Amino acid sequence: MSQSLLEMPVEDHTLAHRVHFALERSPHFSGRKLRFEAEDGRVTLHGVVPSYYQKQMAQEALLRVAGVDRVENQLQVHWA
Repeated sequence: MSQSLLEMPVEDHTLAHRVHFALERSPHFSGRKLRFEAEDGRVTLHGVVPSYYQKQMAQEALLRVAGVDRVENQLQVHWA
């Protein structure tokens, strides 16, 4: 995240936690080092995944999170 949790507005702090838990709960992404920034309902997702399917699944998972209005999916696909 670009700001520390202490500097974030309360709404963004809560959104960041929701996004973090959504990624951690997903069987597609647990253990992966995905990064994100969450601010004002917008989430920007960074990292590397092994398939376009997982890239799309990450976006879909975050769009279901309460408070997420838009996802900027900047995940890169690198075939293993």
